[in-house]
Amino acid sequence: MDAACIDYKDTGYFSQTVIDYLDDVPELRSFYSQRPTLQGFAALFEHKKVIADRDLLAQVLLEQYFGNSQNNAPQLQSADMIRDCIGQLKNNDTYTVTTGHQLNIFTGPLYFIYKIVTTIKLCRQLKQAHPDKNFVPVYWMASEDHDFAEINYTNIGGKKVHWWYEASGATGRINPDTMRQAINQYKGVLGIDGHSAELGEMVETAYTKFDRLADATRYLVNALFGRYGLVIIDADDHRLKESFAPIMEQDIIRQNSFKNITAANAQLQKLGVHIQVNPREINFFYLRDNLRERIVFEEGRYSVMNTDISFTEAELKQEIKTAPERFSPNVVMRPLYQECILPNIAYVGGGAELVYWLELKSNFDYYKVDFPILVLRNSGLVIRKETAAKIKSMELAPAEIFKSADQIKNNWVKKHSNHDLTLADEWRELERVFEKIKLRSHKIDRTLEPSAAAVQARLKHAIENLQKKLVKAEKRNYHTRLEQIEHIKADIFPNNSLQERTENFGLSYVKWGQLFIDELIRNFEPLDFKFTVLTE
Repeated sequence: MDAACIDYKDTGYFSQTVIDYLDDVPELRSFYSQRPTLQGFAALFEHKKVIADRDLLAQVLLEQYFGNSQNNAPQLQSADMIRDCIGQLKNNDTYTVTTGHQLNIFTGPLYFIYKIVTTIKLCRQLKQAHPDKNFVPVYWMASEDHDFAEINYTNIGGKKVHWWYEASGATGRINPDTMRQAINQYKGVLGIDGHSAELGEMVETAYTKFDRLADATRYLVNALFGRYGLVIIDADDHRLKESFAPIMEQDIIRQNSFKNITAANAQLQKLGVHIQVNPREINFFYLRDNLRERIVFEEGRYSVMNTDISFTEAELKQEIKTAPERFSPNVVMRPLYQECILPNIAYVGGGAELVYWLELKSNFDYYKVDFPILVLRNSGLVIRKETAAKIKSMELAPAEIFKSADQIKNNWVKKHSNHDLTLADEWRELERVFEKIKLRSHKIDRTLEPSAAAVQARLKHAIENLQKKLVKAEKRNYHTRLEQIEHIKADIFPNNSLQERTENFGLSYVKWGQLFIDELIRNFEPLDFKFTVLTE
């Protein structure tokens, strides 16, 4: 694949806060730790304090990968490499770089893949810069998330593949045994060419040989990324929660995260930041099979919404002590949980994630937990060979294709027309005339000068409209060529959105196989912060 890179700000698809973070705007510096640069990582290592129980972490991961009690559970690929990576986590000179995402079926949109690729590539670059240390890429499965409607579909080849099922509770605990129709649909879109059989076997095995969606997702993601040393963690575990229990208890009873994050959000709003998440008084859910409901404090008791379950303070403390796995952190407490159980130095996330992490640093400081370096995941646009040929014939630069179709057409016509379609020179001449008219009007009667200015404004508007008509008329002369622009935009920006936010990776894998992942790793540069346009 050929790659071209452009600045994120030139795409028009990223918030000002993200651009400000990448540009190191001083006003945001108090909301994160070190800069996402090699120098920033070097500075972090000087004072990095790991509070994770490394031995416990390795034990839990080994059991999650290899302790499956199902007799018919398929063997995981790259098992020896995974064992080695997990073993490295016991060593004090090993650190993790983590990304997290929901358990989207068939991996969901492309940016799921891009997150993990960025994480893997960053670990390689850090190893090169710090050969005395080891770095393990980690995918944190959001197995406790309960929003099934966000993960039960994927878009591939212009078709929506849907898993029709009424789910409740944590998505990681759902049995995928009702996915047969979705599996058949997905494999049908893959077709029979290229690497379709290989990918079809992966998804067939993942969603038919395991009875938990978390285990199915681990199998599929490991099949794609295990060979690169990616370690996958499911934090829905009694022992891991037990290590986090003291913070759970303190935060539920004292509501510290609510106070800290609310104050930080107020400061961010003054800087014009659009707040991504707002904390609740209690930022934990109560979790059991088929149940994940918010905990609220009402009338002196801690109640689980939409149930008859409630606790006194003493009962709550006892429940946390004996069954910590029943307490599930929400979106603002999950990052703190993550940094408590992993020897983590960086979090790789999308633009919206990066902004919500900025809201959290004061809470990390309160609990004396190191804040990771925030790295914006790589974004990519994969352009098919046929579309690339159209772009080349239209002489469009990579940055141009991110503009609206009308802007591209107008610019293209102005560039290629044999006529001068601007009236700028003529307007400058008219401005000089109006300066004389306004001066003469002022000498005769000062009150006439505004009238002359008003006539000038009306004429300027008329000239602008005439210029638009000139361009529109010339566009008709190039109608056939300009239709290409519509086809190009429809192909690479489905529903006028970034391709990575809608399209699944499946058809690219069918064409390229594992080489697709290899090419992403080769071309993505996590610390350059550029949008990567890839041409087949």
